[in-house]
Amino acid sequence: MSRIGLKPIVIPAGVEVSVNGENTVTVKGPNGTLTQDVCKDITVTVDGSEVKVSRPSDDKEHRALHGLTRALLHNMVEGVANGYSKQLDINGVGYRAQVQGKQLVMNLGYSHNVVFDEPEGIKFETPNTN
Repeated sequence: MSRIGLKPIVIPAGVEVSVNGENTVTVKGPNGTLTQDVCKDITVTVDGSEVKVSRPSDDKEHRALHGLTRALLHNMVEGVANGYSKQLDINGVGYRAQVQGKQLVMNLGYSHNVVFDEPEGIKFETPNTN
């Protein structure tokens, strides 16, 4: 039994989830719109402020798709509501990162600095942790 697939997805305020007849899920929120085609065997229902995912049988394929579908839909809701972020920890003596204009400059022990240009839609932050 899928533990992940059985959990309902809570829809936060400001987010809309809709399912059309072809099993395409559309999630709209303050950070944009995402769509995902779902396997025809998996049932997605919007019940008030929750999204529920169910499967027709306990076949191995259905069990795998059940959890996968629920995880994908949860990530879609999270993405349009709060956006995505990745936090990196830099450990080591002399290792550091800093933002210079629109570039992330990292000193990671190489003979030269590693420099990344900030892509459109992505924001670099380096909090000061003394």
